[in-house]
Amino acid sequence: MKLIRKTFRFLSLAIISISFAQCASTMKLEKEAPTIFGEVYCQSWVAGVKGGGSGTNIFIETLKDDIVLDSVYFRGKTSKLTTKPTNKQLFIGRFLSTSNTEKFNFKENTDDKAIDGNSPFELENNECVVSYIKDGKTRYYKLSNIIERQTDALPMSTPPIKN
Repeated sequence: MKLIRKTFRFLSLAIISISFAQCASTMKLEKEAPTIFGEVYCQSWVAGVKGGGSGTNIFIETLKDDIVLDSVYFRGKTSKLTTKPTNKQLFIGRFLSTSNTEKFNFKENTDDKAIDGNSPFELENNECVVSYIKDGKTRYYKLSNIIERQTDALPMSTPPIKN
């Protein structure tokens, strides 16, 4: 019976070790940039109405259209990257916060999820990791020196004037 327990413990530790080794290898950072990056900056925002929400957006510009970025890891969270129809080379990650929100009107963006401190990457406050797909594999590249622009206080919307 002791032999079975020892064997079970050994196999359990071996499986756990292999699992961690595979996770580490799949989240490996690329050393060479996948494209030429332009301006990369983040900007916090606050809605001009009580309960209107707040958050931080990160903007990642590529100077070539040779790659499509998928997601961004930034300040302990991850978000899917989107583009505007008018500029397919400007990728935007949106991170909502809980300040300036009210329970009845706050909807959490399902594309944004907290990693709860278990981020697969060790990043400084001015760094992010972007993911992209190349040759059918998800790859990761770290961007540094992200500029933090002044907070954007969005104006309150005013009702239309009726004549």
